[in-house]
Amino acid sequence: MQRVMIIGQPGSGKSTLARTLGGITHLPVVHIDHIHWKAGWVERSGPEKDALCAEVHARERWIFEGGRSVTWPERLDRADTVIWLDIPLWLRLPRVLWRTVRYWGRSRPDLPEGCPDHFSWTFLRWIWNTRRSSRDAMRRLYNSVPPEKAKHRLAGRRDIQHFLTGLRTAAATGNLGISHR
Repeated sequence: MQRVMIIGQPGSGKSTLARTLGGITHLPVVHIDHIHWKAGWVERSGPEKDALCAEVHARERWIFEGGRSVTWPERLDRADTVIWLDIPLWLRLPRVLWRTVRYWGRSRPDLPEGCPDHFSWTFLRWIWNTRRSSRDAMRRLYNSVPPEKAKHRLAGRRDIQHFLTGLRTAAATGNLGISHR
């Protein structure tokens, strides 16, 4: 496990899982929102985002969580592990609302400084409007993972906890297959 690709819809827990995995594996964590946004909620251009993603993909070790689906083929090519957080909408929406309240007026750890959290009807509508199309895209990506790569579809808290327990056990016994360069 050297390069871990985490996908999932908003509120699925990608950032939290990435930070937890980083703590267990000591792999560096990259959040797509640091690539997508500059301070002040200024969106980077598509080519700039693609170039920043390519820089991450070229690294020897990473946990990369998030979207930018146009770069998924390159990320999948480099990843040795793919994790799909396939969490239902009824769990994700309250999480999005809770994190908005929790970080109101402050930048979350997975956002650049200068991007204070706030309520956005536009974002909630986008979550609702893409609930099927986004999930379908992730399912297609997940189903295309070559057999030599590890893949994990985690569909709820129990799946996530079971996965993390197994990972912690493997880490404790030195069986993660991680090179610490």
